[in-house]
Amino acid sequence: MSLLFTDEEFQGAWRELDEPQLEGGWELFTETMGVKIYRLYDKETGLYEYKVFGVLDTCTPELCADVYMDLKYRKDWDKYAKELYEKDYDGQTAIYWEVKYPFPMSNRDLKPQYVYVRERRDLDVDGRKIWVILARSSPETPCEEKSGVLRVKDYKQSVALEGDGACGTRVFLNYFDNPGGMIPTWLVNWAAKSGVPGFLTDMQKACSNYRSYCQKK
Repeated sequence: MSLLFTDEEFQGAWRELDEPQLEGGWELFTETMGVKIYRLYDKETGLYEYKVFGVLDTCTPELCADVYMDLKYRKDWDKYAKELYEKDYDGQTAIYWEVKYPFPMSNRDLKPQYVYVRERRDLDVDGRKIWVILARSSPETPCEEKSGVLRVKDYKQSVALEGDGACGTRVFLNYFDNPGGMIPTWLVNWAAKSGVPGFLTDMQKACSNYRSYCQKK
């Protein structure tokens, strides 16, 4: 039994593929190229949580899951990943991720730093194959903070992937990121606005190049 995430959390993620949970203030943020992005305003932080529903036409769900989990490859295709690696911190395995934010955030003194845990499960749901990956910040991980780098202590992401019946993948993505008020909320929301829609595009391109990348290793 996993100590990181519960069965209910995994079930909640893949069920969004069938029945999106959009009650309680979720609003359609944007729709482009068959991808719908919803957001939910958090009054306490002034930030938005996002839910993304779409299809990656040219890659299988298993390939998407493999690409998503490959941290070394992520540094190759994600231009915002400054540092990204898995490490053992006093017996606890976690991921360290330092982000290069796009302009106008790139000229700020503080850079976001994430320390988080994640888990992937390849599920069989009544004959359906569904890949689910969950991640959340791990503030209890004993990772020393760097000077000039802002530790993000409230971060979560969930991804559910299933074949679309052809050659593609149905995708559900849930995302929230709170850098703790050190960076203005309008900048954080701006980065999410530009980054969330582009993530699936970059992901699809990364999938198409993954076999070539693996052959070069």
